[in-house]
Amino acid sequence: VQLQASGGGLVQPGGSLRLSCAASGVILDYYAIAWFRQAPGKEREGIACISSSDGSTYYADSVKGRFTISKDVAKNTVYLQMNSLKPEDTAVYYCAAEILPTTAVGSLWLSEESFRSWGQGTQVTVSS
Repeated sequence: VQLQASGGGLVQPGGSLRLSCAASGVILDYYAIAWFRQAPGKEREGIACISSSDGSTYYADSVKGRFTISKDVAKNTVYLQMNSLKPEDTAVYYCAAEILPTTAVGSLWLSEESFRSWGQGTQVTVSS
């Protein structure tokens, strides 16, 4: 699976960005897709995930209500809409893909070890 993450940039606090994760070589709808982020000096953390088939979504508490994960099956792309951005959202954002049992996504997605395919990171900087 080849994943291409894009859409990062510099935004002021309170602003919005939309990240994209485009897949090639596979049908993305067969995969659970997650977004992780890693801030300087911190461990990589899972922030959002969308499962295959039923499209259930999962969010970390730190982004719940502000970020929305979605997918466009026709474009084979998953998006992360980020609103009300805060300086603490500054990080390199990664998308990851794995075929996970739908019933287990909720318990597996937060662990980066659950995902074998990763895109390159895209930098998000929230600063005035």
